[in-house]
Amino acid sequence: MLENPMVLKIPSDWNITDEQFFEFCQINRDLQIETNKFGELLIMSPTGSETGNRDGRIIQQLMNWSDEDATGIAFSSSTGFTLSTGAKKSPDAAWIKLERWNSLSPEQKEKFAPICPDFVLELMSPSDSLKTLQAKMTEYMEEPGVKLGWLIDRKERKVYIYCPGMLTECLENPDTV
Repeated sequence: MLENPMVLKIPSDWNITDEQFFEFCQINRDLQIETNKFGELLIMSPTGSETGNRDGRIIQQLMNWSDEDATGIAFSSSTGFTLSTGAKKSPDAAWIKLERWNSLSPEQKEKFAPICPDFVLELMSPSDSLKTLQAKMTEYMEEPGVKLGWLIDRKERKVYIYCPGMLTECLENPDTV
């Protein structure tokens, strides 16, 4: 498995449109593909079974909370979002307030919605690099609309809590978050 995403550089004169990138992802569904703010393609290896199970449990809890709360909508790791920098990201779990979500057109909602979620969560798998995921969380925190982010390092039993404009808080061996 890859420790860091494989980075594919694209010639600057190619100008891949959002529509072309969406189509590229649709015909390569077995790959987890993102782009960064520099326009590079990032290819990540699939998660292992244990991480996939834990990610599923987190998404299940977020979906249940979102249904009860009814003020927003939750998303799984297979959802892509287009950030203000043009980067395309797929957090492991995400949540967006209904007012923000409803401000998007039906067409925007069908593709990689041009919005950064209010809440983003990344679950570190054994093949992930902490440094790479911390950089990804920092990128989220620079986006308009984001309010909270969690980076969960289950191996080290740490949860990093991100809020825009604030220092990152690290909870060690927490019972709950």
